[in-house]
Amino acid sequence: MTDTQKTAQLSLNGETYELPIFSPTAGPDVLDIRKLYAQAGVFTYDPGFTSTASCDSTITYIDGNEGVLLHRGYPIDQLAGKSHYLEVCYLLLYGELPTATQLEDFETRVTRHTMVHEQMHNFFRGFRRDAHPMATMVGVVGAMSAFYHDSTDIADPWQREVAAIRLIAKLPTIAAMAYKYSIGQPFVYPRNDLDYAANFLHMCFSVPAEDYNVDPILARAMDRIFTLHADHEQNASTSTVRLASSSGANPFACIAAGIACLWGPAHGGANQACLEMLKEIGSVENIPEYIERAKDKTDPFRLMGFGHRVYKNTDPRAKVLKQSADEVLELLGVEDNPLLQVAKELERTALNDPYFIEKKLFPNVDFYSGIILEAMGFPTSMFTPIFALSRTVGWISQWKEMIGDPQNKIGRPRQLYLGETSRNYVDIENR
Repeated sequence: MTDTQKTAQLSLNGETYELPIFSPTAGPDVLDIRKLYAQAGVFTYDPGFTSTASCDSTITYIDGNEGVLLHRGYPIDQLAGKSHYLEVCYLLLYGELPTATQLEDFETRVTRHTMVHEQMHNFFRGFRRDAHPMATMVGVVGAMSAFYHDSTDIADPWQREVAAIRLIAKLPTIAAMAYKYSIGQPFVYPRNDLDYAANFLHMCFSVPAEDYNVDPILARAMDRIFTLHADHEQNASTSTVRLASSSGANPFACIAAGIACLWGPAHGGANQACLEMLKEIGSVENIPEYIERAKDKTDPFRLMGFGHRVYKNTDPRAKVLKQSADEVLELLGVEDNPLLQVAKELERTALNDPYFIEKKLFPNVDFYSGIILEAMGFPTSMFTPIFALSRTVGWISQWKEMIGDPQNKIGRPRQLYLGETSRNYVDIENR
């Protein structure tokens, strides 16, 4: 925590209280209210915790007004343009970019842990065939604690390290298995000769009956999707992981909790909602109508995949992913896919429409990731699982940071109680 000499004064019921103010390395000052209840007997009220810093962290910084996203100080566009996912994983986990030797060792450790326990195959078969892949992932990741007992002791630094590597390595395998199970195809084992993104695509789209070669353009686009979703500060799912972790729960349970939170359509389902919107529009000819509807405040229709709650100017991740979207669409073509035709024309129209320029309704990362995944052949039900496996390293990094924080204590938000006060019980015959 950064020391500071600044304080704020709170006057309440004739008393004055001094509240320390902390200055971060970047971002707004933070008012320390930890002793407010003990000193003044009052709580603060902040639904959604949108004005509350729940922790101090050195991992990710966001400036929504300026369109800035930094991982350990490095801009996301530099990482996505010059680095690759596993190098970013190393950066998030350990705080610095690796040397060539460190990166090779890290990649080897991840690659050697991509297989899952063979008995987990039987666990998958307990789900209905039409189970949503996210439901499967929540269950299977939570069940990892039943298969990997040697990495559940959070007090042991080595077990925490093993759990981190296992989760990063096995989530693509689990996600691919969930996908294969949902479409009735056999599971495909991971291959150690492929990189992280290519291996995931191979497990999703190859079949035993024929060879499948991963196109490097598709693998690069997949790697960028992973990289751009790796971490995003204290969002809902990350806060869920931290809150679950504060109780001392094992790492697999904490990550399963994060996956469950990410499943919510207001969080991880945005790119799926974007594709559903494109399906609703249906054809290029209908775009002008829907553009006008989006401008009409009385119309419930909204353009999904445009603008962002955090980024008020531009989404720095979208600029990078647009390049991959263009490359993928050029490779695979859009002529035979009406959905992608709608997406490209909608992008062009919105980027040139004065209304959307004024309102800063720019295409965001969900718009471009949805287009890429659709072009690759993923069903919309797989969009959020891919988000989950991408975000796993962010969750683990935040989890590790929290475990090592001497200020760590179990999360216990308070409330503004508006219910009934004390009442006497009434026997049922007298009600």
